[in-house]
Amino acid sequence: MKLTDFINVECVKVGITSPVKKQALEELVDQLIAAKKVKKENKTKILKVLNERERKGSTGIGQGIAIPHASSDSIKNIVIAFGNSKQGVEFEALDGELVYIIFMILAPKESSGLHLKVLAKISRLLKDKYFRQALAGANSAEEVYRSIQGEDV
Repeated sequence: MKLTDFINVECVKVGITSPVKKQALEELVDQLIAAKKVKKENKTKILKVLNERERKGSTGIGQGIAIPHASSDSIKNIVIAFGNSKQGVEFEALDGELVYIIFMILAPKESSGLHLKVLAKISRLLKDKYFRQALAGANSAEEVYRSIQGEDV
């Protein structure tokens, strides 16, 4: 399984502008809508499940990283959005720090096994500080995608 099976350049948002979690998630959902990975009419439902998941506990895992994820019956295939923020996003991260790297995973309700594998792979890749630095410092969607491709073995 490769992350590039679930993300492409159009799913990458460089320069998230919102300093708060709720709006940052909306920016990433809008990115997926623009990439035609989710339908515009499902935006409210998708944001609802993402925010419900966040209420259970922040997906800001520390070290400037958040991996929000949710399942929805309005999602047909697993899809990943990526965003970075130069100023940081208040994500209620476990370490209390701002988040600069966000990988958002949306999955169909019936794909929990694959959903967890994707989540685990992203978590594993993000342990590499050079990979994190490349993602956080990227200035274009293409640069982010190339970094992901380079690690996606």
